Amino acid sequence: MTEKVNNIKVLKPNISDDLCIFNLSQDNISDYDSISTALVKDCLLENHEAEKVSFKETLFKNVIFKNVSFRYCDLEDVRFENCDLSNVDFIDSSIHRVEFINCKIVGINLSEATIRNVVFSECGGQYALFRYANCKQVIFTNCQLRFSDFQESKFSKVEFKDTDMTQCQMFGIKLKAMDFTSCEIEGMGARIEDVYGAIVSPAQAISLSRLLGIVIKE
Repeated sequence: MTEKVNNIKVLKPNISDDLCIFNLSQDNISDYDSISTALVKDCLLENHEAEKVSFKETLFKNVIFKNVSFRYCDLEDVRFENCDLSNVDFIDSSIHRVEFINCKIVGINLSEATIRNVVFSECGGQYALFRYANCKQVIFTNCQLRFSDFQESKFSKVEFKDTDMTQCQMFGIKLKAMDFTSCEIEGMGARIEDVYGAIVSPAQAISLSRLLGIVIKE
């Protein structure tokens, strides 16, 4: 199913109404495991590491991930609702048709991940890492992304709406035609060529004028 979120069309997760409850624990999730058509809820996964795990057509509700690493993970048709994914390591993962709804993603590591048709809504994601990620049709709406790092990521049809991006690092990303007028971008790190053609408010333009070395005197 396709849904238009803000100005970008994203494919929603295809999740069945008939899901089997899956007890996520250290004992039943290991390298290369594949979990599908599952409902995972009201649980804690702590101090665990597994590589190349696949989650497909899975709904996570009220799940806490503490000190968890899922490198090279495959997430497809997945929704996280009211989950705590703080500091979860998803380096070099494949994330397709996924929604993060009202989740805590402080310090989440999505560096080098391939991210397609993904929505982050009402998420607290300070210090999140997206370095070298490949993002296409990705929406951030009503999120806290202060001090997050997107350096050298590839953006195609990415949108930030009503999101706090204070001191986000955006070096090496072409931001042309991206509309930041509803966001807080004070202290955003970028180069002159990165912000060329970006859509900003007059106040934001004054903030970004520091990239030109201009001193504005009142």
